Amino acid sequence: MDTIQLFILIIIFFLTSVISVITGSTSLITVPAMLQLSIEPRTALATNMMALTFMSVGGTLPFIGKRAIDSSRVPLLIVLTFLGSIIGALLVLVVPVKSMPLIISILMIIVATFSITNRNAGIVSPTKTPSLIAETSGYVATFVLGIYGGFFSGGYVTMLTAAYVSFFRMTFVGAIANTKFINIFSSLVATIIFITRGIVDYKLGIMLSITMFIGGIVGSRVALKLSNIWLRRIFLTTVITLAFKTLLDFVAR
Repeated sequence: MDTIQLFILIIIFFLTSVISVITGSTSLITVPAMLQLSIEPRTALATNMMALTFMSVGGTLPFIGKRAIDSSRVPLLIVLTFLGSIIGALLVLVVPVKSMPLIISILMIIVATFSITNRNAGIVSPTKTPSLIAETSGYVATFVLGIYGGFFSGGYVTMLTAAYVSFFRMTFVGAIANTKFINIFSSLVATIIFITRGIVDYKLGIMLSITMFIGGIVGSRVALKLSNIWLRRIFLTTVITLAFKTLLDFVAR
């Protein structure tokens, strides 16, 4: 990879990290960009996961000062994410990723449909606590999506944000804050496993990690300044666009 290609990749990673703090789906942009530069697929997934860890740390810091993290749910969410991510990261080593674009696009269309049909979800603070079924569903979704997050991560935070808005009845600001914090553990666990298997490009990973750490901080500060209505609009527009782009890319293969 020459200097110009590296510079282009850094720009892509920075801009994507700023925007995806709100929208998620970072890997749907960053991994294809790495593949276009002829980086081996598993190395691209592993190195991208390393950078995502630092983006999540940077994206979480501004929210901690605002006390937006749900401390009552976080311990169990971390455990479920930790276990799911281990399973997902191990799957990368044995499962082909060719079918992932179709799965991603279908799931993101479902997320968009939910957001459209539930217009107040994530915008106004809930007046009552979630039912036991909804609360349990939120924890189940955390574990299942943790497996997916450790495997690929593209669209992981997007779907996790929708799950927390739906099941835990969080506002968009709250869901974004909590998913960023949870994603630290998902990405970190997967990264450690990838490192033990020797498929991380450290030189590239360190540069992209610094880039995404800064981008995460910038993106979170922007998110804190926006209302839940605007966060919903940005989230929904991005989800629909990426869902159909991913689907078209899959069909075009």
